[in-house]
Amino acid sequence: MFGKWTGAGGAKEVISGRQRQTCSPTRALGITLGMRFITIGLLVTAVARFALGQDVPIAFTNAHVIPINGDEIARGTVVIHQGKIVAVGASGEVTIPTGAEQRDCTGKTIMPGLVDTHSHLGGPWAADGSAPIQPDVHVIDSLNVRDAGYQKAQAGGITTANIMSGSGHLLSGQTVYVKLRDGKTIDDLAIKNPDGSIAGGVKMANGTNSIRQAAAGPFPGTRAKSAALVREQFTKAIEYRDKIDRAKGDESKLPSRDRGLEVLVDIMAGKRVVHHHTHRHDDILTVLRLSKEFGFKVVLHHVSEAWKVAPQIAEAKAPCSVIVIDSPGGKPEAKDLSLETGKVLDEAGVLVGFHTDDPITDSRLFLRSAALSVRAGMKRDRALYAMTMAGAIMLDMDKQVGSIEVGKDADLIILTGDPLSVYTHVQETYVDGTRVFDRSNEEDRLMATGGYGAGRDQMLFTECCLGGGQ
Repeated sequence: MFGKWTGAGGAKEVISGRQRQTCSPTRALGITLGMRFITIGLLVTAVARFALGQDVPIAFTNAHVIPINGDEIARGTVVIHQGKIVAVGASGEVTIPTGAEQRDCTGKTIMPGLVDTHSHLGGPWAADGSAPIQPDVHVIDSLNVRDAGYQKAQAGGITTANIMSGSGHLLSGQTVYVKLRDGKTIDDLAIKNPDGSIAGGVKMANGTNSIRQAAAGPFPGTRAKSAALVREQFTKAIEYRDKIDRAKGDESKLPSRDRGLEVLVDIMAGKRVVHHHTHRHDDILTVLRLSKEFGFKVVLHHVSEAWKVAPQIAEAKAPCSVIVIDSPGGKPEAKDLSLETGKVLDEAGVLVGFHTDDPITDSRLFLRSAALSVRAGMKRDRALYAMTMAGAIMLDMDKQVGSIEVGKDADLIILTGDPLSVYTHVQETYVDGTRVFDRSNEEDRLMATGGYGAGRDQMLFTECCLGGGQ
């Protein structure tokens, strides 16, 4: 792993601790890397084992399996190979490949890796104060993937995330979808579209965050002006698109290239999803109005007052990514936030997911979102769906992640007990079949529990000066 910090602040080797077993192995593959000091010869052996990890099938047996898209399996087996799930079912009914490493997970729970639809890991500063709408800005150009926040998210069982810039602008830039692999650059984490481009959406916002005083120049001073500026830019994008269409490839008739307008054209063409920060019920309705007017797909984020307009959201078929906060405060427009929001929206027929908005809520505590929502009346299976499959759908990644199904990416978490219990911990996290977190490892446990060195290289994302945040 990249630069794991020890209590004394020292970096470990890339492979540090990654081969320690938690679920008991019944087929030994080599030497456990739990020692603090190892010889050069052993290090070579360890590197070879790490490299071959995807070549040897792994069978997790006797676990309580929660596949999400299907009934829970009281005593189940999950087999992964070369980064994919190759089998899942009741133990004794699954054929385990010859030569597979078997891990007895009796007493443990296995479920899909969690999908965080709204995160600010790695300090994603994007748009600046020059304009309220900046679609040409891409958050990928400002991320530090060596930030300790990524490791803490792994400790919370998060395997896929949508990393976005702040909400101090009407449109603050393009987002990036990532797998929380161990990596040294954003290219190691960024998810690619079939055409090779970087997968992601666009971050938009309304309400008080993007409002400035008149002296702030181009920024809006009211909610109505905020909507007017959005309409103005989308209208320009329509004119830009139509000029290109009329030119029919004649370069002399083509307008000057405008990368920002190109992004807005892609939004209207459905090539990018709008992830829209919004709280108050009237702000939510404004977003739905704009979405219908310009034909863009939208996921509503935060939605503190969504419970007031659940029928309208359901009618618009707009998914909601809900933030679950158990302590009031933050801003006036979130004063009517309710723990029952997930329940109300789900019962209205709205696709409901959850997010951390890290660092607003800690990625290590993400499962609390489901637990608190269940306490407020949401059905258990729907709350777990919201932590996994719903988020995958919102990111257009439901064919790859979000459930334990044959053919999907081997993104799994092993828990010490029921996922909604306050006593349960994430024991191990796997991304594409590779273990990226192991609580029994000293450096990983530090990231999970905190203490000296756990946040030394972490940069918290804040937007105090720009009115951002939750």
